[in-house]
Amino acid sequence: MKNAPIVVLDFGSQYTQLIARKLRENGVYCEIVPYNEKIDDIKKRKPKGLILSGGPASVYSDDSYHPDSEIFKLNIPILGICYGMQLIVQYFGGKVIPANSHEYGSALLKCEDDFIFNETPKEQIVWMSHGDRVEELPEGFKKIGYSDNSPYAVIANDEKKIYAFQFHPEVHHSKYGSKLLKNFAKHICGCESTWNMGSFAKEQIKNIQDEVKEGKVLCAVSGGVDSSVVAALLNEAIGDKLVAVFIDTGLLRANEREAVENMFKSKLKISLIVIDATEIYLTRLKGISDPEEKRKIIGHTFIELFEKEAKKYDNIKYLAQGTLYPDVIESVSVKGPSKTIKSHHNVGGLPEHMKFKLIEPLRELFKDEVRKLGLELGIPKDMIQRHPFPGPGLAIRIMGEIKEASLKILRQADVIMIEELKASGYYTKTWQAFVVLLNVRSVGVMGDNRTYDNTACIRIVESVDGMTANFAYLPHDLLERMSSRIINEVEGINRVVYDISSKPPATIEWE
Repeated sequence: MKNAPIVVLDFGSQYTQLIARKLRENGVYCEIVPYNEKIDDIKKRKPKGLILSGGPASVYSDDSYHPDSEIFKLNIPILGICYGMQLIVQYFGGKVIPANSHEYGSALLKCEDDFIFNETPKEQIVWMSHGDRVEELPEGFKKIGYSDNSPYAVIANDEKKIYAFQFHPEVHHSKYGSKLLKNFAKHICGCESTWNMGSFAKEQIKNIQDEVKEGKVLCAVSGGVDSSVVAALLNEAIGDKLVAVFIDTGLLRANEREAVENMFKSKLKISLIVIDATEIYLTRLKGISDPEEKRKIIGHTFIELFEKEAKKYDNIKYLAQGTLYPDVIESVSVKGPSKTIKSHHNVGGLPEHMKFKLIEPLRELFKDEVRKLGLELGIPKDMIQRHPFPGPGLAIRIMGEIKEASLKILRQADVIMIEELKASGYYTKTWQAFVVLLNVRSVGVMGDNRTYDNTACIRIVESVDGMTANFAYLPHDLLERMSSRIINEVEGINRVVYDISSKPPATIEWE
């Protein structure tokens, strides 16, 4: 188990991941664990400090979440945020009650002298989101910050080095929140800013070399950022012991296969095995409309083809995957296994009959960190800035059955949309952009003729790591150009709509 200078106990807040992200941006490595993590497993990480996250529960409710009380006996600094603050107050004998009214939104925090506020103003804007409040402080605690509606907005126990915020420093609305978290890590916990992609790359290369030794690693390549970075890292570590395989499912975007082959050959200098499985996939997907069934067929076929390819080589003991840290976090829900929203191609391990060991060198990283690692490894910037593309490909961007005619229409529309997005400069400003073929027909007029053709939906979102997303606010003239070109240049589409839903409640992909 890797040492983690700061460990965050997750009590179910929608903002928990942001705590780790902010600390890592400041060079402090941080890991998130469930609130009920065993004390021995926390100790194994050798933390210098703990952070108790926010959460939706009330500390006085029957179904409230409580960590192992031994965390308060570790003799290391602790920071409580919102629910975490109320837990601390309750544990040490203070009083938490329902607030007269819920407090959501910006508030003016007034601060007193303390290390936690180092290099931040005496008055600063913070983000509140709570329905309970501290009524009485425990013995040994003092108030060091307050707002109009929160008399105990920041509290501290100097002797025990315990701090607590009623607000959320991790969200960008708290103007100096990142600095406050850094102050806790550096000034209170004594952490150094040593976390960076250069040191991470060296560490992972050594880990891969120590693990693989004389074996070989099979690596699935899609051409996306994650798999390209995994392949580049493996190539740096083990050279020709890497067996990189790209499967053309027939569900790729226009010219995708050629672009991937050229990228690996010309830019990454990595040998790439290409398997054309278009006919297999389209045959197996024929007549299938259910999204989950489509995903499962694609996933199972993928594994089957990989197994077949692996048998051609001696000594392949490992399979590399581009699992990221959000996948790892979400696989351990605060309330137990979460409901399946959609099958994920990187989570859940391998089928039992597959004898490979998994290598997941990116499982400690967020998406933006993967991009930084890619640059560290020498991957060209234009490749690193590519938008995410799902494993099932265009199959989940065509509503209903997958047909060759539908794939052709969707590819043409997608090319036009991406061309316009790049020409406008918005491609690098957005997280993901694509077209969905709805397979919904409507009446239209072209020239003097009546049409009854398909509807295309443009989906463009802004995000940091894909966990949450907002639809992109694009200029109307840009959307108009996209719509006009798609309708005029793609036979079979006579209507274009723009998806203005955010995640949550919607997902980024449609299926």
